[in-house]
Amino acid sequence: MTNLDFRDPRATEQRNPRTERIDVASSLEIVDLMNAEDATVAEIVHGDRERIAAAIDLIVAAFRAGGRLVYVGAGTSGRLGVLDATECPPTFGVPATMVVGVIAGGYPALVKSAEGAEDDVNAGGAAMDTAGVTNRDVVVGIAASGTTPYVRMALSRAQTLGARTVLVTCSTGPEVLTGSTRLKAGTATKLVLNMLTTGAMIRLGKVYGNLMVDLMALSTKLHDRGERIVMECCGVSREEARETIKGAGGSVKLAIVMSRRKVSAAEAGRLLEAAGGFVRPVVGDPPPVRR
Repeated sequence: MTNLDFRDPRATEQRNPRTERIDVASSLEIVDLMNAEDATVAEIVHGDRERIAAAIDLIVAAFRAGGRLVYVGAGTSGRLGVLDATECPPTFGVPATMVVGVIAGGYPALVKSAEGAEDDVNAGGAAMDTAGVTNRDVVVGIAASGTTPYVRMALSRAQTLGARTVLVTCSTGPEVLTGSTRLKAGTATKLVLNMLTTGAMIRLGKVYGNLMVDLMALSTKLHDRGERIVMECCGVSREEARETIKGAGGSVKLAIVMSRRKVSAAEAGRLLEAAGGFVRPVVGDPPPVRR
């Protein structure tokens, strides 16, 4: 008897009845259909808020113990993990080794599809050895359907090595285009990864209020942002802010303490260290947002 059941049990592989005529839709109708589907994503992510918060706690504990956050994924999921890891150093002033992205197929897979790499089970386990995963790390596997062999084996190997593990899956229901997890599932993944690293860095004192005081001024835009942060927090001119940042060795956080407490860079460093790196206990509240 011929098996005619072609359906896949994974939600991401189901056909979406709301978009079954998208191939005859106008450009505006396509935009509206996709926007309507995207509008469901934030609520789905919110439904897992407690699990996401628990993952943040694991990551914070790992960082405080000298460990790392290691993302591992394939295809779109892997690229999103590498993207989030790459953005941590300039945003929070952390070393590039603190948040690491591992993608099936290696770094060439970032710019050229290597979809078959997701089935390489042995490579998933070996990647954890290559990354030097230890019992101080947290390894976050990213797989839209939750079934990617490369990711599953990577997590299994990470557990054997003593690391804490998290699996990010994205049950956002059927995609606009069946199986295209770069759409809603990709959007949900980006939202979750944003929360994991941003939440952990906030918990480590990398921000003051909602200001990125540990940013690395690696461009004209970031130099400008750093100066404006010091100007706003300390009520000083741009010239004074620039000179204070220079005296702080480029550290915006240190410059704020120096200016607000009227102390040297060395004393500002001691005050920050005593406060666990948090600015607020040292200088008080930041200025309120001007509406």
